[in-house]
Amino acid sequence: MKSVLALSLLVFTSSALAAVVGKDVSYKAGDTVMKGYLAYDDAVKGKRAGVLVVPEWWGANDYGRKRARMLASEGYVALVVDMYGDGKTADNPQEAGALAGGVNKNPHVAYARVDAARHFLDGQPNVKKGVTAALGYCFGGGVVLNVARAGMPLKAVVSYHGVLATDISVKPGDIKAKLRIFHGEADPIVPPEQVEAFKAEMDNAKADYMFVAYPGVKHTFTNREADSYAAQFGLPLKYDPAADADSWARTLEFLKATLN
Repeated sequence: MKSVLALSLLVFTSSALAAVVGKDVSYKAGDTVMKGYLAYDDAVKGKRAGVLVVPEWWGANDYGRKRARMLASEGYVALVVDMYGDGKTADNPQEAGALAGGVNKNPHVAYARVDAARHFLDGQPNVKKGVTAALGYCFGGGVVLNVARAGMPLKAVVSYHGVLATDISVKPGDIKAKLRIFHGEADPIVPPEQVEAFKAEMDNAKADYMFVAYPGVKHTFTNREADSYAAQFGLPLKYDPAADADSWARTLEFLKATLN
């Protein structure tokens, strides 16, 4: 009886200790040191799919880390991508705009930084090499769509309230990833004409995509800090719990279907 009790206690203790692990990591894109955040559940055995998280224009902050931990709890290995180098983050729109603008005006740099993160994630001992998705938020949503346009070998790409316009020319067959785009219909940053142009672009490219629009929903609808940012900086942002929950549920279904 004592040995059974001891074994039961050991199993319980091991289960209790198993949890999502999150840690700061460094890797390089060219000569630039990038500082990201890696998350995984240490109770999951064996190799599993990897997911890149490209954050909002604020940089690799706590919101991106939260999403990475949520993905880890679903059994993925998630990496928050540093798009600015040295883990730079911004705490006001002027600084964020300057950092994001510096990346957006050089798509080759943007691609290289996401690709460096992809290779780093692929190299983790608990990741299935080549079975990778990318999620992007706002600025990051535009980034993941652009690397998909450029043919990055990703299985799945998800954009949340991301910018849809691009200067990248896409031909049929260029986009390898399956796409999901979640958009707020009341988002003034991404107006209806940009939406229609994007859909026409994807149709012409024969992309495998689904576009989900939420009526009355504004920009940054997945981030609970959106209302605080709106009040502090006068930005047209608004958190929407229903759209947040629905887009996340659809994302998990999408990842399950594509990352096998």
